[in-house]
Amino acid sequence: MTQLPGLLDAEALRKDFPILERSLHDGKKLVYLDNAATSQTPRQVIDAVSEYYEQHNANVHRGVHVLAEEATALYEGARDKVAAFINAPSRDEVIFTKNASESLNLVANMLGWADEPYRVDHETEIVITEMEHHSNIVPWQLLSQRTGAKLKWFGLTDDGRLDLSNIDEVITEKTKIVSFVLVSNILGTVNPVEAIVRRAQEVGALVLIDASQAAPHMPLDVQALQADFVAFTGHKMCGPTGIGVLWGRQELLEDLPPFLGGGEMIETVSMHSSTYAPAPHKFEAGTPPIAQAVGLGAAVDYLTAIGMDKIEQHEHAITEYAVKRLLEVPDLRIIGPSTAEDRGAAISFTLGDIHPHDVGQVLDEQGIAVRVGHHCARPVCLRYGIPATTRASFYLYSTPGEIDALVDGLEHVRNFFG
Repeated sequence: MTQLPGLLDAEALRKDFPILERSLHDGKKLVYLDNAATSQTPRQVIDAVSEYYEQHNANVHRGVHVLAEEATALYEGARDKVAAFINAPSRDEVIFTKNASESLNLVANMLGWADEPYRVDHETEIVITEMEHHSNIVPWQLLSQRTGAKLKWFGLTDDGRLDLSNIDEVITEKTKIVSFVLVSNILGTVNPVEAIVRRAQEVGALVLIDASQAAPHMPLDVQALQADFVAFTGHKMCGPTGIGVLWGRQELLEDLPPFLGGGEMIETVSMHSSTYAPAPHKFEAGTPPIAQAVGLGAAVDYLTAIGMDKIEQHEHAITEYAVKRLLEVPDLRIIGPSTAEDRGAAISFTLGDIHPHDVGQVLDEQGIAVRVGHHCARPVCLRYGIPATTRASFYLYSTPGEIDALVDGLEHVRNFFG
């Protein structure tokens, strides 16, 4: 068995994840390498959600009976856990959404409806990057179409990094918002936050960071990032689907208008007008994802107990080994940084002229789960002149043996297609 420095006891951790015990085609053991799409869920999280439904299920906040009070305590307790996990200055800066996409859309719509000095209109600019997930492209396209704002973006270098050579021309005095991904879901690139934030602050622009591929894999400190908003999602960090987070600076959340209207987000309502509750409830209209928030709180407990610094170290070792082994495969081309430095635990690649969908299907027959396609980042594929990629992505329970299985599987793919 390959031994690497800095690894967690992945074999022990894997016992927490029931699905990893599955056998698939012809008894082949599951090799799960699709963690950038969705991580697997530990028993501790599954039990927390089950216990909520079995013992505490009720709507939150307004009820005075025991179940409602228990559900409220669990829901708001999850907010406290998330706030501590990301080092938020205040729990009231943590907004629960249904996923990171909703968090990003929430900010885009707030800015479209805001008063000065935050309002995006035809005289202003929006800045994103060419490596964004579609969830951080389409909302800004919609806002640009609706308001007339100019949409601009940073391009990519040949090795899969942001080209910041023209940063002063891209981020200008007209820029209202700069929204970019901390870690690319397709390239694995870890972006230079400090340089981008510094330039945005020079011109008075707001900064939104998509941390969906960062929060599960490394310590996330929203104060250290110095951004104005940070978005991420629960299902990539051992939590349930249907729960996301938007963190925003308190003063901004107080000043900006709500995105959705309904119950819970109001203070008073008459037939003529309404006033709104303070943040975070101003942005959580209707019955929230209560059970999902409870599950996210349990996931935060699980990750915190392991230690995010140790998870980051483990994944760096696994990724370094994976890059080394994949580069041994004939005709394989890594799309993105070809070293483990400044990259996350996702590696996209092509294999000669074999279509990625064929690669994924043959790997699946061997019990190896990878992701194929554009990965909701089609502009990246267009930039590098490829139809799609195969992506292998790792997590705290990934092992060197799984990397070896992937490499052996790719050799089988090459043989299968001659």
